[in-house]
Amino acid sequence: AIVHGIGSPNNTRSHFDAQDYMESGTPFDKGTGSGWLNRAVGLMGHDATPFRAVSLTSSMPRSFYGDNSSIAINNLQDFAIQMKGNPMGANLAAKSFEDLYDQTSSSLLKDTGKESFDAVKMLNKLDTKNYRPENSATYPASPLGNALKQIAQFIKMDVGLEIGFAESGGWDTHFNQGTELGVFARNAIDLSNSIVAFWTDLGHTYQDDVTLMTMTEFGRTVRQNGTGGTDHGRASCNFILGNDVNGGIVHGNIKPLAIENLEDGRDLAVTTDFRSVFSEVADKHLNINNDKALFPG
Repeated sequence: AIVHGIGSPNNTRSHFDAQDYMESGTPFDKGTGSGWLNRAVGLMGHDATPFRAVSLTSSMPRSFYGDNSSIAINNLQDFAIQMKGNPMGANLAAKSFEDLYDQTSSSLLKDTGKESFDAVKMLNKLDTKNYRPENSATYPASPLGNALKQIAQFIKMDVGLEIGFAESGGWDTHFNQGTELGVFARNAIDLSNSIVAFWTDLGHTYQDDVTLMTMTEFGRTVRQNGTGGTDHGRASCNFILGNDVNGGIVHGNIKPLAIENLEDGRDLAVTTDFRSVFSEVADKHLNINNDKALFPG
């Protein structure tokens, strides 16, 4: 399913502020200490495993900040791991969980404990290097393709993954954006092929358990700029993939791109608050029915 006209009610054009607001889930409060996905993990109320919330990134995403345990793993094979488990946001890197355990205070790890390290040792024994995607799925050799392939591994290993996070960069197309050729086309092809490979790899065995949702903090201006690109705009679209999704259609309310319908004469207007989509996905897929806690304000 595609939701069009989605965006933030905060009209900032700062890339960093807009991303922080979307990942914190509080678009008018810079002081929020936690991210919305970290709050979601807590609201599910399940017994934690070290792999309940995993980000396949080099650093912890803003949406994972908070009191509930989560990890960032840049590459499953070399276990470059960072851990964020306290409200002060301490980032700790170590070659192994044993090193991490030795270097940190017991209070930081009180909620993970020995069971966490036993689970890591168990995971370390699995053959992650020789993973073979199923159903002839072919992942692009890109950061996003590699990240989604590793998330598929986590799902299949049944180590307690509840939320997986990957990122796709390069969408700041201020110049040489192109349509069928150019920066945008390359990015769109990578996004599409990576998601197709991920979904194909999961197959019928796992697809019913997974919902995939994209998010972006910006749209692009409707009019091209002087360098063959587009600048930061307001509304954009996002994609939700799952067997229980009302798919095959475009949701949302957008008007024709006549100049009188554009925000500030240049942008697609935001007609769907991103929180309404995020909260519905969380409600329906994660069985979280506490929007006030998930998205304060």
